[in-house]
Amino acid sequence: MEANANGSIGGVKGPTNPMASALLTDLYQFTMAYAYWKAGKHQERAVFDLYFRKNPFGGEYTVFGGLDECIRFIANFRLKEDELSYLRSVLPSTCEEGFFSYLRGINCSDVEVYAVPEGSAVFPKMPLLRVEGPVAVVQLLETPFVNLVNYASLVATNAARHRFVAGKSKILLEFGLRRAQGPDGGISASKYCYIGGFDATSNVAAGRLFGIPLRGTHSHAFISSYMSLDEIVDKRLRSHDGSFTCSDFVALAQNWLLKLRRATSLQGMFSETNQSELAAFISYALAFPSNFLALVDTYDVVRSGIPNYCAAALALNDLGYKATGIRLDSGDLAYLSIEARKFFRAIEKEFGVKDFGNTMITASNDLNEETLDALNKQGHEVDAYGIGTNLVTCYSQAALGCVFKLVEINNQPRIKLSEDVSKVSIPCKKRCYRLYGREGYPLVDIMTGENEPPPKVAQRILCRHPFSESKRAYVVPQHVEELLKCYWSGNSGKSREELPPLTKIRERCIGQLSQMRPDHMRRLNPTPYKVSVSAKLYDFIHFLWLNEAPVGELQ
Repeated sequence: MEANANGSIGGVKGPTNPMASALLTDLYQFTMAYAYWKAGKHQERAVFDLYFRKNPFGGEYTVFGGLDECIRFIANFRLKEDELSYLRSVLPSTCEEGFFSYLRGINCSDVEVYAVPEGSAVFPKMPLLRVEGPVAVVQLLETPFVNLVNYASLVATNAARHRFVAGKSKILLEFGLRRAQGPDGGISASKYCYIGGFDATSNVAAGRLFGIPLRGTHSHAFISSYMSLDEIVDKRLRSHDGSFTCSDFVALAQNWLLKLRRATSLQGMFSETNQSELAAFISYALAFPSNFLALVDTYDVVRSGIPNYCAAALALNDLGYKATGIRLDSGDLAYLSIEARKFFRAIEKEFGVKDFGNTMITASNDLNEETLDALNKQGHEVDAYGIGTNLVTCYSQAALGCVFKLVEINNQPRIKLSEDVSKVSIPCKKRCYRLYGREGYPLVDIMTGENEPPPKVAQRILCRHPFSESKRAYVVPQHVEELLKCYWSGNSGKSREELPPLTKIRERCIGQLSQMRPDHMRRLNPTPYKVSVSAKLYDFIHFLWLNEAPVGELQ
């Protein structure tokens, strides 16, 4: 693949965030690159795995996100003259000019990237990405790749967990922009929450960038900005079909409020409502008659907000419009949603307003997994959730903890050892498979050496825990899925997978999680999903471990 005039290879668009440049890395990546270059090692062919060591949020699965941005990054990877000048100023003065000439000419045309499809359910120790190429260049990709995958996967997983607790039938709205960690945190959160199963976002920039559906209504400020009905100057509203114009929509809504107050089934539920709130609702209904959704908790939900909403909604109904619903943003959400539903159903029954009992109820107010779970246990009538702070900040866990480890150089396997077994890397270039059982659930992921024959359907294979001798099991797979696919082939000439649109990634995520066994998905004490290696790779890991580990001497 040839680079075009702006440096991109293969016509791939640049990163969503222009801050994702070749300088978005740690200084030690450049110092290592110089040391490789100085030693004449910079062109040696290296293989690195990007993976994580533990699932987040106390769960037993993770949703892989960020691949699209990684491919955009390497397709546009190059160092500009002003960036090279800056590097000269910050690297030690002993760095030779030839190194900067080398940096000027590098791109990722000699790099290959194999990855699990974005949106997949993934598990610890399994490579999400395998990156092959000249060691100095691939080393420069470590920090940006980890950065692009870490938060993306974390927030996509957080979104998927919220979706699992809320249930398939509920609408989930991401409302986190104002509380996100800066503009990029907000944009990324919207993108990866959508992948994780959310239905829409309030983030207009993300809607434009990614085509995510947008949702939003008004704030308490809009309600409290009104003082009386006299502020509504233009009271006219044309009917939905355009056949006539109501000359006084305010009076129509007031008349409905009077009917509600006198209704037999609603007597005692409210008396006088807040008239400034009614004015705000009528004004908003006049502005958005086909999309009227009201925030009803500014003054009193049951005694004012819901009756005022219903008056405006029923007036719209007379003109052929259908109001969208209400949003609750404080108080006892379970109780208030139940009371609201009673009110809506009583109106449908008494006045014969078709489907009014099913008016949508949206809840917000610092919701999280625990809140959704509690609402489910209490019983409620909420149809949609607007979730912000706890979702986009990943409040219960700050980072996923992705790592990028060298597993092979010049066709020689390498291993990273540690007294903490969880930090020991799995060496060599590997192939990765998911094995499915009779019931259609995935049973185990297995890593094999690159040249080992792949697992076959209906043939028994021994799956071993990478580090625990006693943990092993035979599996007879009914379906075998190879996980790592080529998404970037540089100039190798290999065919590569196309990057799917966001909607397809989202569909993959939802489909993958629906395939998981329920005990892997539950919130409390989920069953760990098994990640294994082949018997041959197990033997090689321990051979290399013993070969590389220093032997102690007792005096």
